[in-house]
Formats: sequence, C-alpha cells, structure tokens
Amino acid sequence: MTGVQTCALPIYEALKVCLANTFAFYLKAHYFHWNVEGAHFASYHKFFQKIYEDAFDAVDAIAEHIRTLDAYAPGSFVRYNELKTIEDEINIPPALSMMAKLLEDNAKVTESLKAAFAIADSQKMEGIANFLADRIDTHAKHGWMIKAHLKGL
Repeated sequence: MTGVQTCALPIYEALKVCLANTFAFYLKAHYFHWNVEGAHFASYHKFFQKIYEDAFDAVDAIAEHIRTLDAYAPGSFVRYNELKTIEDEINIPPALSMMAKLLEDNAKVTESLKAAFAIADSQKMEGIANFLADRIDTHAKHGWMIKAHLKGL
C-alpha cells in the first residue's frame, strides 16, 4: 500500500488487503511451525503456533468487519494473491531465516492495518478503527517478540 492514496480507498477495500495479508501471515507462520528444525525447535515451534493462532482468529474478525460494511469478504487464494503484499514462501528456510521473514511480513501486515485505520478514523468509523488499533498493537507485540528471538544473532 506504500505510495497509495489510502483515504481514497473505500474502507472495505483496505480491509480486504488486511484480510489477505493476515491470511498470508497466518499461513506462513503455520508453515514454519510445521517445518522448523534445529536446536531451538521446541521454543520456535511453540512461538510460531502462538502467532498463527492469533492471525487465524484475526482472519475471521476482519472478514466479519468487511461484511458489516455490506461488502463481500474474499476467500480464495487467487483473490488473496491479488490483494496481499506478503510474498509466498515455498522453501524451508533455517529457523532464524523463518523469524526474519516473519518480522518482514509482520511489518507488511502492520502497514496494511495502519492504512485501513487511517481510513476508518477519517470516516469516523470508531468500532472498526478500535478493532484495527488493537490489531496494530498485537502486531507491535509480535514484532517485539520476533526481534527478541533474533537479537544478538
């Protein structure tokens, strides 16, 4: 969404980007959970699970916010690929690379949430803005925890 006039987008379109990014983030975290290996397997496996569970719960909430706006939530890989800014991961990277990739993707999810928040806030949609603010805070915590895993490496 960088460089896009976010306030010109209808809020439901911005939420669709949030939905696609959150689903892609969920899928990647779950993929990493399944495939992580190495000395810190147990802690990484558990950490990735916390992230994917949170993201999965958020997917439903974002879709429901789209529906409250009388728009339809996208639900196909084709549509998500059109909307998301997160790159797919088809390889199995080492555990630390998994963390670094999730940190980058967390920033992309956060960026899409902030863009949608700006629209909701400008349109006085307090409920949606509050929901998005909570998601932004959650992703700030994810970012902090991922950075803590990567610190000193």
